[in-house]
Amino acid sequence: MAVIGKMLKNRRAGETGLAWNSPNLADGDTLTLTSPDFENEETLPTVHAAKRIGGKDLSPALNWSPAPESTGQLLLVVEDPDAPTAAPFVHCVALLDPSVTGLAQGALGAENPADGVSLLRSGMGRGYHGPAPIKGHGPHRYVFQLFALAEPVTAASSGAALDSAKPRDVLAAAGGVLARGRLDGFYERP
Repeated sequence: MAVIGKMLKNRRAGETGLAWNSPNLADGDTLTLTSPDFENEETLPTVHAAKRIGGKDLSPALNWSPAPESTGQLLLVVEDPDAPTAAPFVHCVALLDPSVTGLAQGALGAENPADGVSLLRSGMGRGYHGPAPIKGHGPHRYVFQLFALAEPVTAASSGAALDSAKPRDVLAAAGGVLARGRLDGFYERP
C-alpha cells in the first residue's frame, strides 16, 4: 500500500476546498479552539486515529472560547485537505446546541454522542472517523473547524433532510457566521 501512497504523493485536495474557505462560512469574529490532547500544528496522538490502522477512533477533547450570546447553533467540521480526492475528506460533521461549551474525548462517537450533539453524515458514516492516511502518502493535516451560526441549520442546500444530507450540502446551507475557530493537527501513517 505504501507504493500507492508514493504514487499519489503530489495529489491532494488542498486547503481551498475546506469549509473554512467557503464564502458562506468565511466571516465572523474569532473563537479560540483548543484541545488538551494536542497542540495546534502538532501531531494527533494515535488513539485518535482510525481503528483499522491501530487507533481507537476516539475524537479528541475540544474546548473553545465563549460563542457570541446570539449564537443559534454551533457547527463543527473535521476535514483532511491532504486526501488524494477532489475535495477535502470530511471526517465529522456535527451540529451543537449553543449551550455546549466543550467536548470530552469520545463525545463525537456515533454510538454515544454527548448531550447537545447531533451527528450528521461524514465521508463515511456518522460520527468521528479518525485519521487513516494512505501509507507512504506523507503527513496529513486534520482541520477541526467550529462555526457559531446566527441561525440553526434546518435543511441542506439540496432540500434533503439534515439526517440524510451529504456533508457539502449541509455546509452550503450554513451561514450567518458570528464567530469561528480552527485547530489543525497532523497524522502520518507509520
